[in-house]
Amino acid sequence: MASVSGDDEFARLLGAVASGDQAALRALYDGAGPKLFGVILRIQRDRRAAEDVLQEVFLAVWQSAGGYRPEGGRALSWLCAIARNRAIDSVRRRDATQAPAPDEEDWLERLADPSDGERSFLDRDALSACLARLEPRQRDCVVLAYCEGYSREELAQRFGSPVNTVKTWLHRSLAALKDCLGAIA
Repeated sequence: MASVSGDDEFARLLGAVASGDQAALRALYDGAGPKLFGVILRIQRDRRAAEDVLQEVFLAVWQSAGGYRPEGGRALSWLCAIARNRAIDSVRRRDATQAPAPDEEDWLERLADPSDGERSFLDRDALSACLARLEPRQRDCVVLAYCEGYSREELAQRFGSPVNTVKTWLHRSLAALKDCLGAIA
């Protein structure tokens, strides 16, 4: 079977899947599956659980492919959003009794990949230093949003602030991180 890699091809395959084409689902799985598995594994951190979530993702794609609209964004982004949301839901179901506070060392370790080289460790050290410059609430908000998968609404509830305030915190904090990391590099 030919390699599937372009977003136009993913969009075409989603259209075929929406029409009930099982071969298109298989081609979509072959083309996008490795990327989606990587997204899931980064969140899930357990290979078997990530494999289960990947199956859930493709079941959801089979059931909702008709909901994809090319004018709404890239097909791969749509697929990644489904994978990310399913992975986060799976982690939340598993850890329903725990509401962890962001622990800087813990999330930095989870970002680590055994195959990371020395440069990646330096990048994490730089990120840690830049995060330390943020105000604690904004830093916690960024960590919970981008490392734990919290939505803006969940962050607003957790911090007792309006959603627009959380959006502003995230926007400003990411800009500050970008500037800080750019200065370090």
